[in-house]
Amino acid sequence: MQLSKTEEQLMRYIWKLEKAFMKDLLEEYPDPKPATTTVATLLKRMSAKGFVAYKEFGKSRQYFALIKKSDYFSNHLNGLIKNFFNNSASQFASFFTSETDLSASELEELRKIVDQEIKKKKK
Repeated sequence: MQLSKTEEQLMRYIWKLEKAFMKDLLEEYPDPKPATTTVATLLKRMSAKGFVAYKEFGKSRQYFALIKKSDYFSNHLNGLIKNFFNNSASQFASFFTSETDLSASELEELRKIVDQEIKKKKK
């Protein structure tokens, strides 16, 4: 299941803060800040989708993520590769390296990362 853009923005704040009350989340937003009711609605939807949970402290709720940021984005990226690149990581890599504005040094760094992963997988 995916998050909407507004839910994803809020989820980024939750990942950043790890545990947060409504006031903490509202402070993270740039001006103009959304209404408390808007954020509460987003949190309710995200809770129903299984992305966040909360602990109650009196009338206040402290929210926390149920899914790690790396797991969410890994799943998101794998879906992108499956849906737009015929489930081919090499097609994705080809597109990514040729269609983005990566410098030669950034491409070299990518090569090092790929080489390290190859070494790990061969062990």
